[in-house]
Amino acid sequence: MLISQQIWLVIGFIGQTVFASRFLIQWIVSERASKSIIPNIFWWISIVGSLILLSYAIHKQDPVFIVGQSCGFLIYSRNLYLIRKTRRNQKKADPSKIMKI
Repeated sequence: MLISQQIWLVIGFIGQTVFASRFLIQWIVSERASKSIIPNIFWWISIVGSLILLSYAIHKQDPVFIVGQSCGFLIYSRNLYLIRKTRRNQKKADPSKIMKI
């Protein structure tokens, strides 16, 4: 196996590991709170993992994988935008009741 192929294989596994770790984090946070919670770090890890996997998919020239990771990236970014927007609106309405996610 060529060195560049090995590097891309490592990049693919790193991306998959980062992407999958978000579920472990969500599970731990939810268990601690005794209710289902999706923390902001879930969305940030989703973006990072998605970008790494998208790079890998582009390298592999896999159109199905490319489309899947591209769409996910948009969804994760939108969720972070909505969270930020909600916090900003809550702060304007009542600064003492800022929602912490």
